[in-house]
Amino acid sequence: MKVFKLFLSSLPDSVPDPISLINNLWVIIAALLVFVMTIAVGFLEVGEVGESFSRSLFKTILITGLAIFVMGFIGFNIAFAPTVLHGLIGNPLYNGLFLGGFNPNSVGLLAGVWWSMGPNYFNTGLATGTYFLFEAAFASVTLALVAVIVLKKMKMSAFAIYAVIYFLIIWTLPAAWIWNPTGWLYTMGMRDFAGGLVVHGAAGAAGLGIVWQMWREERQRKLKTSPQTSIKISPGWLTLGILLLWIGWFGFNPGSVLAFNSSAMTVVITTFFAAASAMVSTLIFNRIARTGAQSILAATDGILMGLIVITPLAGFVSPASAVILGLLGGPIYVYANKYISKAKWFSDPIGLFPGHLVGGLFGVLMIAFFTQSAFAAASGNPTLPNGLLFGGGTAAVSQLGIEAFGIIVVMITVFLLSFITCAVLSKLMGGITRKDGKGAG
Repeated sequence: MKVFKLFLSSLPDSVPDPISLINNLWVIIAALLVFVMTIAVGFLEVGEVGESFSRSLFKTILITGLAIFVMGFIGFNIAFAPTVLHGLIGNPLYNGLFLGGFNPNSVGLLAGVWWSMGPNYFNTGLATGTYFLFEAAFASVTLALVAVIVLKKMKMSAFAIYAVIYFLIIWTLPAAWIWNPTGWLYTMGMRDFAGGLVVHGAAGAAGLGIVWQMWREERQRKLKTSPQTSIKISPGWLTLGILLLWIGWFGFNPGSVLAFNSSAMTVVITTFFAAASAMVSTLIFNRIARTGAQSILAATDGILMGLIVITPLAGFVSPASAVILGLLGGPIYVYANKYISKAKWFSDPIGLFPGHLVGGLFGVLMIAFFTQSAFAAASGNPTLPNGLLFGGGTAAVSQLGIEAFGIIVVMITVFLLSFITCAVLSKLMGGITRKDGKGAG
């Protein structure tokens, strides 16, 4: 230890400290894992509904490229720069376009750290590029989740324009409110560890906005029900999709600690415990409910539901709590899917609404029940109180109210922004829905 300290003291001032270097390396790896998840969603779609590879996979590749470009252009500032207008939006011009433009002295690019990663806020020492890559990956995978309801229905040109608007405002606003330490919901006390609302719940709200506009267009064509997409299992693609998503979640949740420490490793355990537990309970309740779903599909849905439910509180709970949350996730998904699948005005074979929407919002509300302050503090959230199940009392009740309020505000905002975007695109493009389901769009 003395030798190590002597080595550190001998380093020139211009060299970042080793802890910051390790944190940056860890979060870069986590970001790459999250980027893999976007393409994995395409594999999952192919595996469940047998979509043509070119459309499903091209869609996720398009999302990935647009996420990096648009978030780099200005979206990252809108979400994560110091906020203006009382915490409503990040300063769009804070760091210039494309992370500082041509300026070699841009803060946090060649030297220093992104403002919120300094001692006054999260204090993990992440450089601007590191943090950008991580959050751009989150934006990318969130739109990939939204897009599972697009299937063969939406024109690809309309979807591409929608994606640009999504990365400029629809995704960035909730991120600015909840993940930016000067955002108005964050300062109110709302917490969402890795995206139960910012990612999963908001993806469901955005998806509802899209399917509502598509249903309006289908009714104009005198359709009584929305054309449904049937399940056509491709076991190899389905297994590959869920495997890459499960591995990708290693970056999704643990990476959200924004540091390589014991809390990050604890989050690995809570994430994997919840997924495995939900798989077990989903298989059991799937048999009890007699839904008729194939075993490989039920197992896949269970794993995904467990990952979704644990996401908003993975850094706040114990491994044992993660097991309980996973076990609860199984029956919630089975019965939510059974009920939602009866709707005839939209098609949702990949489970955006029963999985990401229901599971994400359930997980956010469970913050007020299962949080243990020691785990929360270790993951960088020292002000979060114990949950109701761990003696939190009135503080936990207050936290429940804050989380519920945040859910209502974000869900309404994202739905309206998504629907209005689609309605405007429909006017400009003669509809967003492909009428024959075959064209390139």
